[in-house]
Amino acid sequence: MKRRDVLTRGAALAAALATPALLARPAYAEASRVRLSHGYGILYLPLIVMRDQKLLEKQAEKAGLGAIDVSWQMLDGGNVINDAMLAGSLDIAGTGAPGFMTLWSRARGIPRSEIIGVSGMSTCALVLNTNRPHIRALADFTPADKIALPGIKTSLAAVVLQMLVAKQFGQANYARLDPMTVGLPHPEAYASLMSGKTEIAAHFASPPYSARELADSRIHKVIAASEVLGDSTLDVVFAPKQFVNANPGIMGAFLAAMDEANALITGDRAKAAEIFNRVSPSGSSQEDVMAMLAEPDTHFDTTPHGLMQYANFMGAVGTIRSKPATWQDLFMPALHNRAGS
Repeated sequence: MKRRDVLTRGAALAAALATPALLARPAYAEASRVRLSHGYGILYLPLIVMRDQKLLEKQAEKAGLGAIDVSWQMLDGGNVINDAMLAGSLDIAGTGAPGFMTLWSRARGIPRSEIIGVSGMSTCALVLNTNRPHIRALADFTPADKIALPGIKTSLAAVVLQMLVAKQFGQANYARLDPMTVGLPHPEAYASLMSGKTEIAAHFASPPYSARELADSRIHKVIAASEVLGDSTLDVVFAPKQFVNANPGIMGAFLAAMDEANALITGDRAKAAEIFNRVSPSGSSQEDVMAMLAEPDTHFDTTPHGLMQYANFMGAVGTIRSKPATWQDLFMPALHNRAGS
């Protein structure tokens, strides 16, 4: 066989192999299994929709990654989620922005422990509700009045409470109400507050629990997070940096799945409400959940907003030792070209 014929056939074989499907496949092996978690409440709706509609599996297939095994856990509270991530039993998780920032700071510079933000997720009406008639302001809480929140010190509600206290009593007194806080998942906190028979006097709650509590005449609002934070991202998604770096295809598929989940929520509230009630039942009706989704304080966005106010506060009071200079420092490069803050 002539050398020219060999080269011609080699070129033809290369052209035949260079199909779009094959070119879409990564030149390295990405993970075949992804373990994710979400918590309770409307804040986690994008992940709940992603789980129910198998959007990550769909986007992974679309990206040429093939079939991946996706498993989900329901975890609530920054401490619990952080422990699962550090133990290596969780790849991607949704959590409160302050809890994520605490873990990011704690693990920064430790190669096998570092974590990185994957995306923004949600904001909603985070409200401190009480069943005690005499409590009308933060100053009215006594050591006997316990405040339920998903996790003490580092959860979203815990840090937001500190920010509210700092604004009212001065930054030096930011931890004034910390001794009154009790770590409880939202469903248990809701049950305790509504019973009126426990030490729980208040619950820092997100929808649907906050809305269901306020529908009862025995419960009233003390203060809302938006009074200090405005329209900022409350919950984000994060992952071990080592996992993100090793799986760029999966992370790209995840962002596409988040965008698709948010589009479904915006475009079809009825379907989003049905999915929420089926995957994370809270006792709320379809109409109630749809009303929560229509509230002006409720937004779902893959792009994070307003995170530096958490970083500035937590850095100032010393709850994080390493403060990011910009929001991009907290998130993977695939998100940096978005208009975050």
